Amino acid sequence: MKNLIMNRVDHARILKCINDARDMNTISSEEAENLLHELNSAKIVEPKDVPVNLVTMNSIVKIRFINTDKQIQFRIVYPDQADLKENKISIFSPVATALIGYKVNDEIEWLIPSGMTTIRIEEIIYQPEAAGDYTL
Repeated sequence: MKNLIMNRVDHARILKCINDARDMNTISSEEAENLLHELNSAKIVEPKDVPVNLVTMNSIVKIRFINTDKQIQFRIVYPDQADLKENKISIFSPVATALIGYKVNDEIEWLIPSGMTTIRIEEIIYQPEAAGDYTL
């Protein structure tokens, strides 16, 4: 596993979301553990110190599935903001959990129902920190 980098504010908010979801039984133990594993392995930095090519909360990300060459684009959001019609994917989703803290051109192996696949982060179209939006 690579050394992930995470914004301090995102880290704290995601931990709170996990705890709230556990209290309300709206997250499975497996989803919580996967996300906590990512969070616990991350190097925490101040929002102003986040590299501009890093996937953070509220980033709009374009990814490519290596095996099919299919591309998709979405925004990674907190669970209460998720809306598939608007391409807003919850951090609790497996793909968002897999991407958070990684950089453009990183390739991540991801288990989908049909088996293991590899996704590549092609582009970060919008990143709050790069835009100076440190409190999103």
